[in-house]
Amino acid sequence: MMVMQAGMVIIGAGECGGRAALALRELGYDGSVTLVGDEPHLPYERPPLSKDAMISDAPEIKAIASDEMLTEKSIRHIHSVQAVGIDRAAHTVRLSDRSVLPYDKLLLATGSTPRRLPMPGLGARCVYLRTFADALAIRSHLSPGNRIAIIGGGFIGLELAAASRKLGAAVTVIEAQPRILMRGVPAEIAEVIHAAHESEGVTVLTGVGIADLADDGAKVRISFADGRSIDADLAVIGIGAVPVTGLAAEAGLTVDNGIAVDGELQTSDPDIFAAGDCCSFPLAVYGGRRVRLEAWRNAQEQGALAARNMLGADEAHAAVPWFWSDQYGLSLQIAGLSDEGKTTVRRDLGDGAFILFHLAEDGRLVSASGIGPGNAVARDIRLAEMLIARRARPAPEALGSQDVKLKSLLAA
Repeated sequence: MMVMQAGMVIIGAGECGGRAALALRELGYDGSVTLVGDEPHLPYERPPLSKDAMISDAPEIKAIASDEMLTEKSIRHIHSVQAVGIDRAAHTVRLSDRSVLPYDKLLLATGSTPRRLPMPGLGARCVYLRTFADALAIRSHLSPGNRIAIIGGGFIGLELAAASRKLGAAVTVIEAQPRILMRGVPAEIAEVIHAAHESEGVTVLTGVGIADLADDGAKVRISFADGRSIDADLAVIGIGAVPVTGLAAEAGLTVDNGIAVDGELQTSDPDIFAAGDCCSFPLAVYGGRRVRLEAWRNAQEQGALAARNMLGADEAHAAVPWFWSDQYGLSLQIAGLSDEGKTTVRRDLGDGAFILFHLAEDGRLVSASGIGPGNAVARDIRLAEMLIARRARPAPEALGSQDVKLKSLLAA
């Protein structure tokens, strides 16, 4: 059994863990930094998996750092292994290769895993998208003449539908809820996305329940509760994600819709932190509401924040949530949590682009949701994000008027 030097240990070599490791060095930490991941790859970004990796002729990972960079910064990357146990009293982590890592501070950046469809009959042609290997397997089916069924009308499923259509596959999106993008996206914007998919030839079925899945190895037959059925060459299941908390729970850490952390990303053990998709944390801008965010930028921000606090910064999380998705040349961006709003104000930007501002009962701007071609909404969403962070109470008529610049509201 090999025992290594204590220092900073990060479990999870994805976006969040990779950013945390790099941040530790950028902050001047010169002790041992060890990054542990269960995939064979360098730390890489996951958003391209449902976009560029699908449509590229030669898909490749978008690495956060090269081997040379990790070596230069003395970051040890242990790949293709899993952390299987934490001994909090001894300050050690046990790995699946039987090695033991001592730690001074430990960061859990274990991410999330696709929610499984609890049905029998799922074989090799019923798949999930989480890793680069998953993306390559799905990509091999995306060709003219192939029928792709996507179960779940969320961001990943819809981005995958757009990529599949670009490559000529026939696509059906199946959503049990009354509309697509039910979680966190206003209905007006979901309608625009729905129409875009239909105009590109995607069949979108909403409000339909699946009664049975039969995967015979050659095709998948999907039977609906209303008696209809469709056949597909591949069924991709995208019905959400669940945080990876097993390691934390077995170590006795508090779990509450993810590994529970405080505003500084510290768990119930002062020497263990958690960040990214795997953790739930209090959002200061919403009065400490506990949330868990599955978002690229949140993983980046929390990885860096965790690094600072592992070094004693005692810095509270203060960022405003931000999400984005690109489909068919349309860019959807959301700052804040739209379900915090009680009233909505619309601002039209021209060329079909618009932003919905969501206001709380006290008049605070709590969220902004925008959609339009290219980067049409990017600048205004960024300004709205800053207004949300400042807990601003802009006049509704000013928000709705194209004649009033959002920058002027920020200055006020």
